[in-house]
Amino acid sequence: MQDEQAFIKDLLDPKTQNVAFQTLLSSYQKPIYNHVRNIVLNHDDADDVLQNTFVKVFKNLKNFKGESKLFSWVYRIATNEAITFLNAKAKRNGMTSADFQQKQVENLQADSYFEGDEIQLKLQKAIALLPEKQQLVFKMRYFEELKYEELSEILDTSVGALKASYHHAVKKIEEYMLKN
Repeated sequence: MQDEQAFIKDLLDPKTQNVAFQTLLSSYQKPIYNHVRNIVLNHDDADDVLQNTFVKVFKNLKNFKGESKLFSWVYRIATNEAITFLNAKAKRNGMTSADFQQKQVENLQADSYFEGDEIQLKLQKAIALLPEKQQLVFKMRYFEELKYEELSEILDTSVGALKASYHHAVKKIEEYMLKN
């Protein structure tokens, strides 16, 4: 993608906005889908959240202040949309978010888009037991290989706190994997 400042200018200019937004979609759609899918676990839900994310990005472009990278801003919106989606779905099903996450993991094997084996399924079960923040940090660091600095921008948390969250998550996952 071109220089970010020029690109943002194109996104905000009504004359170039549509072409620039198509560029944004083609550049960010796959990584944002993967990120959302790691959170919501279900393909159809991930598609819904992805669509909501890009609608929200488009509507709020004028509010982007450039205090973070555009990618981090889009990621933050996607993360919030995914969490909001999960919480709403859990509430609709009369469950806590944690119980709903467990149910989602149990349904993974039936998902035709899930390509994992037994170990991958066990890992997903271990992750679902973590507190929400540790889940996010672990998934974004482990599966998406984001740097702590990027996580800090996306989650608006200090690098030190993120390292601690990741460390605690890894320890809990290791314990689960050994016991089960």
